[in-house]
Amino acid sequence: MRIYRERIPTIARGIVEALLSGELIEFEAASREEVELDCASVLSEYRRTDWELTEKARDLVSLQGLDYSHTHKIKARLASDKKFSIGENAIEWLVSQTLEILLQSSHVEEIFGDDNDLRKAIAPVLRKELLVGSDLDQQVKRRIKNLQEGTSDYDVEYQKTLEKIRISRGMSND
Repeated sequence: MRIYRERIPTIARGIVEALLSGELIEFEAASREEVELDCASVLSEYRRTDWELTEKARDLVSLQGLDYSHTHKIKARLASDKKFSIGENAIEWLVSQTLEILLQSSHVEEIFGDDNDLRKAIAPVLRKELLVGSDLDQQVKRRIKNLQEGTSDYDVEYQKTLEKIRISRGMSND
């Protein structure tokens, strides 16, 4: 699962809007941007940790002289050791972390409802946004299937192809 950096503010706004429309949180109007930044920080931290784990997995593959196809398995093991979720479980991890930051935020005055109500409001926003990323990811992978995943050539071509697709869809500045 990929979270695109430029989509983070949009996702955070969507989360805050879902919580407000469900009357699940309350804050002063002047604090809205700060609450959105709190939500965005969870998404940014996910990206950073995911990248870090990918790099560690690549290093281990290289050090151990393994085929690059082992990168995902090693990354999954590293993520598990760190109690970090990747793949299908990432949304649940993101929801839990978002709840945690909202509970600790000095910008949120009141939280109404229980965790389950909050989860029901946050999860659909993440699923919707991250399915866009998943669709893009699959489309890119289809176009560069001749390259081996995990190699530097693959990563460079992935980014180039992704940018071309995003521009063609009018998503480059979102």
